[in-house]
Amino acid sequence: MTNNNRIHKGSLQFYPRVRAKKVIPSVNWKPVKSGKNGLLGFIGYKVGMVSVYVKDNTDDSMTKNKRIVVPATIIECPAMRIYSVRFYKNGRVSKEFIVSKEKELKRKLKVPKETKQVTKEDFDDVRVILYSIIKNTSIGKKKPNLLEIALSGSNEYKMKLIQEKVGKDISLKDIFEAGLVDIRAVTTGYGTQGPVRRFGISLKSHKSEKGRRRPGSLAPWHPARVTFRTAQAGQTGYQNRISYNNLILYIGRISDKDINKNSGFEHYGKIKNDYLIVKGSVPGPVKRGLVITFPIKPTKKQSKKKFEFIELR
Repeated sequence: MTNNNRIHKGSLQFYPRVRAKKVIPSVNWKPVKSGKNGLLGFIGYKVGMVSVYVKDNTDDSMTKNKRIVVPATIIECPAMRIYSVRFYKNGRVSKEFIVSKEKELKRKLKVPKETKQVTKEDFDDVRVILYSIIKNTSIGKKKPNLLEIALSGSNEYKMKLIQEKVGKDISLKDIFEAGLVDIRAVTTGYGTQGPVRRFGISLKSHKSEKGRRRPGSLAPWHPARVTFRTAQAGQTGYQNRISYNNLILYIGRISDKDINKNSGFEHYGKIKNDYLIVKGSVPGPVKRGLVITFPIKPTKKQSKKKFEFIELR
């Protein structure tokens, strides 16, 4: 007799399982909140995973004041600049003005010669579109990644901050400090694959008449339709995912603390800009762009953890 007391194969939390439309995922900025006024996000690039030595300063921890090894992910974060300013009225984009005048962007993007003035009555919210200076990294890509990023604070503070930052580099340390962050990314893509690889269903007997690597039944006679819960072939990977409450272990500049290996990091190269080290793993392959934001739903369990970064293992 077969055992039918197992859980359903494949998570129904992520639906539909379709390919992401772009490599840098969009963000719903409404639930994202910060403890200070300013930009709410940043773009980084995954360098890879490492093991790091840290000192555990967590209260009531079994390894308190001891040197331990934890898995971590390094994310390189080159400086960003403002490409355009986007004004919202009643939840919709009312006006957008491109303020960047760099010669390199003019070759790939249409940049107007003049900018217009906007009055306070024309908008109720303002956001900026930033682009990362990816040419300063070892990735080998020259076209910058653009992302719309919201700001926290009053509209007067937002406009003042934008005027100060136009044409200037925005670094990672200007936004984030110690604490928790959410990381959004597009996972590694594997193309079209069958239900065994996609959902983890069991192989049928080798004497099966209609194939081993497929479900035994798609659906009953009635209701005469196939539900979305049935494991079928389709896109595997390359989907938008969020990793919540990643603990920041260290934020540094390569000029202050060089963590590069002699031969560089595998499949990536050497870090040349600011970098972020977070505890644990994050979605996506090496060199993939990530969106780093303040946490939407921070938990007490993660917030009370405190680790002092010592060195890479």
